[in-house]
Amino acid sequence: MRFFKKLLKIIGRTALVLTGIILIYLLSAYTLSRITVNSDIKAVDEIAIFIKTNGVHTDIIVPAKGEIIDWTKEIKFDQTIAKDATAQYLAFGWGDRGFYLNTPQWSDLKASTAFTAAFYLGTSVMHTQFYNNLSESESCKKIMISRADYQKLVDYISQSFYRDPSGNIVWIQGSSYGNHDAFYEANGKYSLFKTCNSWANAALKSANQKAALWTATDTGIFCHYN
Repeated sequence: MRFFKKLLKIIGRTALVLTGIILIYLLSAYTLSRITVNSDIKAVDEIAIFIKTNGVHTDIIVPAKGEIIDWTKEIKFDQTIAKDATAQYLAFGWGDRGFYLNTPQWSDLKASTAFTAAFYLGTSVMHTQFYNNLSESESCKKIMISRADYQKLVDYISQSFYRDPSGNIVWIQGSSYGNHDAFYEANGKYSLFKTCNSWANAALKSANQKAALWTATDTGIFCHYN
């Protein structure tokens, strides 16, 4: 009887500690996401980029080709099903391999996938998607930046790709959501503190654009662009 009482106390204390940790995480995530960095930037109408959310995940969208970089030399049109060489824009989204490749819908999410992603146990991929046109909306914001800041964004995105010994990015063949997208191997590991949205937020910070001090969610980014 004493053993069971002691066990119940341990379980109760553990549950209390876990609840406290979750509450602290949620409170910190909300508070830090509302603190704006780079709030006093001056708009420079040189290059248009976009941030786009599907309600959960934020993509950084840039010109597919331009003076500073032609992304299509590495992110090739023929690595998509459509092979549409007329696309004008290219979206980048970094994230956990299990979430991206094995969880096309929330109904497909497994506890093992969530645990692996949350606790820094998985590997990452980069999802890319070509667009012909983009319409500004609440879920798609246009940002005008300077060439110098765009170069910093290019460097940040480029460094997020894993490269083979020859310096080439690694295409994950046979993996896509539709006709205009593709997946590639990426650097870094997903965790509770480095999510797909915190990657996108850090991308904006690298380019000296408005962003959250830190965020785990897409709303933590878009609240600075209302």
